Amino acid sequence: MRVPGRRLGAALAVGLVTVLAFGAVIVDAPPAHADQVRDLEYWLNDYGFTQAWKTTRGAGVTVAVIDTGIDGSVAELSGVIVGGTDVSGLGSSNGQTPVGEGSEHGTLVASLLAGRGAGSGSGVIGVAPAASILSVSVAFGASGSTVSNDDQIAEGIRWAVDHGADVINMSLTRNTLDWPESWDEAFLYAFEHDVVVVAAAGNRGSGTTEVGAPATIPGVLTVAGVDRTKKASFDASSQGITISVAAPSEQLVGVMPGGGHVMWDGTSAAAPLVSGLVALVRAAHPELNAAAVMNRVIATANPNGHEIPSPIYGNGLIDAAAAVSAKVPDATAETPADLLKAWIHLHRRANTVADPGPEPVEQTPLPAIPDPILPPASGAASWLPTPLSVAYVSVPLAVLTGFGILVVLFAIGVGRHFKRIRRKT
Repeated sequence: MRVPGRRLGAALAVGLVTVLAFGAVIVDAPPAHADQVRDLEYWLNDYGFTQAWKTTRGAGVTVAVIDTGIDGSVAELSGVIVGGTDVSGLGSSNGQTPVGEGSEHGTLVASLLAGRGAGSGSGVIGVAPAASILSVSVAFGASGSTVSNDDQIAEGIRWAVDHGADVINMSLTRNTLDWPESWDEAFLYAFEHDVVVVAAAGNRGSGTTEVGAPATIPGVLTVAGVDRTKKASFDASSQGITISVAAPSEQLVGVMPGGGHVMWDGTSAAAPLVSGLVALVRAAHPELNAAAVMNRVIATANPNGHEIPSPIYGNGLIDAAAAVSAKVPDATAETPADLLKAWIHLHRRANTVADPGPEPVEQTPLPAIPDPILPPASGAASWLPTPLSVAYVSVPLAVLTGFGILVVLFAIGVGRHFKRIRRKT
């Protein structure tokens, strides 16, 4: 039985730009039986995780959680945290002191990802219950940190990569399509070190009507949310063309700092389910690079009757058993690093001002939307007019020709007039 609890911030502001991908949270009554919490984890069977565990539970894979810090002392997370740091200047050096607004967030995320349970068949068990976690604590909101949220996140990504992360989970959003240039370098650093970055799409209920960064960054595995019936969670999930896959984002049970369990909604909860799935794939297929791992997750997603790819469901709902064990065609040659480099080359140069004058104007980065590419002309098509030739050649030439004809006609008329005058005289 559940009793209404407090709402942990439908739109927790992080500085001026970043929010946690949080939704409503409902606190559960104390469980009547030791296994009541475990029984609430419907996604373990419905999305193939228990079947995938016959192959692997994620042992040997390290996932960095860039969030509010993780309380590693709770029963479900005992021994899960193998390293950590604080990039806010407010937490502890091991990243295990929750900081900032919504400080419960990081612990909730970690429990869904790699919780070990609280005993035999009890407590929250994560989708990758043998994976290890690095805790990177970031202070969101009016925390008093002297380091901006953007800089904290960039530093956190680099730290995670340098300390052995195979996967990075980011259950947060800037609520904007664009992102600071410091993130270009940080994400590229992760991609070039073969790290899979998973990001939440954000929540409509929190005011994020469209997917925001980091979920718009090319090469990131972006996660949308669905409800218990596997339909789009319109309150708990934003929409956008960068969505990769969808995962449960409603009625999810997690662990609070200090212990205790809550039910919560949001793509913040969907993202660690996918990060855990990535950990399972990396453990089952250690020979695969990041692009191939992401390809397995995307290629085995279940369309569930929807036309894909979709700005609501991406490539479909995750299927853990298939992602781990199915035969999947090889990934394309493009890696996450290739995708981000191409975006930087095409879009960042558009923000460079050649002569800014005495007061340079800060340019807003363009959204990660590909430029239209016209196919090369061939055969008869090469002789057909293009929009450019019509605008800059055909139209001016027609005007000039018309003017020339008028001049010739005028000259002929004048000549005939003078001939008539001479005849009369």
